[in-house]
Amino acid sequence: MRPQASPSPGDALPEQCHYRDEGCHLHPSCLACPFPRCIYDEESGLRRHYKRARDQEVLHLHRQGWTAAELARRFGVSERSIYRIVRRRHE
Repeated sequence: MRPQASPSPGDALPEQCHYRDEGCHLHPSCLACPFPRCIYDEESGLRRHYKRARDQEVLHLHRQGWTAAELARRFGVSERSIYRIVRRRHE
């Protein structure tokens, strides 16, 4: 009987591989990440994350008295987008 060849590095079982836990820009370690789901596992997860952060900043500045025109210029969106962001917050 011929001895079975050991698996090539590309075919190794996960527990036989050494992974580098580099995390992402949100958290330095995937294994210790506080988020319930990885942003890379969600469809458009990274884009959604950035939009939420942008919307929070828009709302904060709007409460401080910035006009829709000022906010639109600062964030590179239309005034209509600013009105939508503000309206969603009040719904």
